[in-house]
Amino acid sequence: MDPFAEFIDSIEDAQHRARVVEVLKWVTDTFSQLKPRLAWNQPMFTDHGTFIIGFSVSKKHLAATPEEEGIAHFKADIETAGIDHTKGIIRMPWSQPINYNLLQKMIEYNIRDKADIETFWRHKN
Repeated sequence: MDPFAEFIDSIEDAQHRARVVEVLKWVTDTFSQLKPRLAWNQPMFTDHGTFIIGFSVSKKHLAATPEEEGIAHFKADIETAGIDHTKGIIRMPWSQPINYNLLQKMIEYNIRDKADIETFWRHKN
């Protein structure tokens, strides 16, 4: 069974639901080594048990959460791309195309950076 089926079915707006399916399928196809998982009612992907990226939805956007380190490492790229963000999430408006190039860089970074991490989250310094 698709681990994200219940989450996807709960998205009322058909266009938003289609966008979420598109992004989750892209992650699955691009990073087949990642394990899909639904936790805290959010779709996420892990590698050897450690968090790589998660997604959530709101009325105005699809959010990606590559952990604070993932945001900090790509802050200049995020701002150059004109993507709204906080220290923990990037907000991708429903009305704009997904910046797959940036998502790919963030996911690849987290996979490399967390290769030796054995916990779910990074340790806070």
